[in-house]
Amino acid sequence: MLKGLDPLLTPELLSALRAMGHGDEIAIVDGNYPATSAGPPVIRLDGVPADAALNAVLSVMPLDDFVPEAAWCMAVVGDPEAEQPIFDSFRAALARHESAEFTLNKVERFAFYARVASCFAVVATGERRLYGNVILKKGVVRTN
Repeated sequence: MLKGLDPLLTPELLSALRAMGHGDEIAIVDGNYPATSAGPPVIRLDGVPADAALNAVLSVMPLDDFVPEAAWCMAVVGDPEAEQPIFDSFRAALARHESAEFTLNKVERFAFYARVASCFAVVATGERRLYGNVILKKGVVRTN
């Protein structure tokens, strides 16, 4: 345990977040997501909701403000404009840790899978809500 760090930030997850560079992406996925076959290294957070994992990650990792989009969820198959309850939880985490310029963007299912395949790592959670998947693009830590 460390002071000031969310206890969901395991040594493996902290190591991955620290090793990531500006522009690298990390996926946080639900229990239904094919994390192991996606390709990138998998960090397991079994039993942890995806929005809790997202809050933990965003507590230490900045999002990329050099690009127009830095956070994506998977669009609902057959109804890309549909909202799932977990999307509001993802938006709340973004609002809690980042400025208002950061929005949650939707990506079609197979485009989401392709994007996850090129991520630095995949955080596999125990999330049971459907569409509990999000990708984040790492930004820079600025000095004051």
